[in-house]
Amino acid sequence: MSAMKLQKLCYFAYGYHMAWEDRQLFPERFEAWANGPVVYELYDQHRGKYRLDHGDIIGDPAVLDDDERESVNIVLESFKAYTAHELSAMTHRPGPWLDARRRAGVEDDLKRSNEELRDEEIADFFGALVGREDD
Repeated sequence: MSAMKLQKLCYFAYGYHMAWEDRQLFPERFEAWANGPVVYELYDQHRGKYRLDHGDIIGDPAVLDDDERESVNIVLESFKAYTAHELSAMTHRPGPWLDARRRAGVEDDLKRSNEELRDEEIADFFGALVGREDD
């Protein structure tokens, strides 16, 4: 998988987990980069790599509790067919990424920003999506 796709899958897993469980999936923060939400610490681990192999993936899935593992598995299953660019385009729609870009004054997709996405905005956004899916 590409490093970009991993970032976007982490964002969706984080967001849906916030909506389903009302808590963070992990403590690192997302920043409103030009290509969508990015966790700098994850980016730093894969800097310079486009494609990631199993050995490149960091983290230990054994530390996840059952609810965290379920959130990750549901998102992986639901979004695996999308390309990194399709997932990135989904993050550019009105929501937490765009709100952070506006706060930073960089609504142009090409400008850099490290403005953090706010958990309350992520929770509200994904909570609304979950509410629509339940209807």
